[in-house]
Amino acid sequence: MILKSIKIRLKIFKIHKINPLKILLTIGFGYFFWLMLKITFEYIPFSDNVSFLMIKQTEVTQRKEYLCFFYAHVYTSIFVLLVGFLAILRENFGWSNFHKLSGKVYVFLILFFASPSGIYMGFLANGNFYAKLSFVLLGIFWWFSTFKAFNLAINKKFYEHKKWMWRSFALTLSAITLRMWKVIIVYLFQPNPMDVYQIIAWLGWVPNILLVEFLIRNRSI
Repeated sequence: MILKSIKIRLKIFKIHKINPLKILLTIGFGYFFWLMLKITFEYIPFSDNVSFLMIKQTEVTQRKEYLCFFYAHVYTSIFVLLVGFLAILRENFGWSNFHKLSGKVYVFLILFFASPSGIYMGFLANGNFYAKLSFVLLGIFWWFSTFKAFNLAINKKFYEHKKWMWRSFALTLSAITLRMWKVIIVYLFQPNPMDVYQIIAWLGWVPNILLVEFLIRNRSI
């Protein structure tokens, strides 16, 4: 009983040592995740003429596979966001078993669904060649960084694994940051809608990966 009490106290102590900045980031993520969840709910039940799909009717009608890739991306990406973030939280709460399980789900969904469907959709993205190129590169880097992190974990190189998982999650967060940049740019400059799309295609993920690289090199994460 005494040992059990000590273990409980140690867990509580660990929880209370959580960095206030991490608490703030958790609240922020929760808010933006809820916004992403609301967007996902727009595609339930299944429909071929709702929200974003309303401006993709050419692809919907001419490419029978488009909806399969689109919904594979939408329905899996929301889970990727959640389990990726929960896997990071394990550093504060010591959920080692949960970290392994959530990590496996995260890797599986990205490698087999979210990333391949994102690459496919990138080739058919709105905007010019450079916008399409951005989304295709995002999908490729997303797949590679996740696979690299998984392979390092298999080989028990956990320090390197952690760095590659941060790179992967930085790209995962592009789903949120892309929309944040869109709101900011439209509010401040009110440019042509297609110009906005071509700008946020890069802003959605390039600053994310640059920030993570900076933090990694400075051993901040």
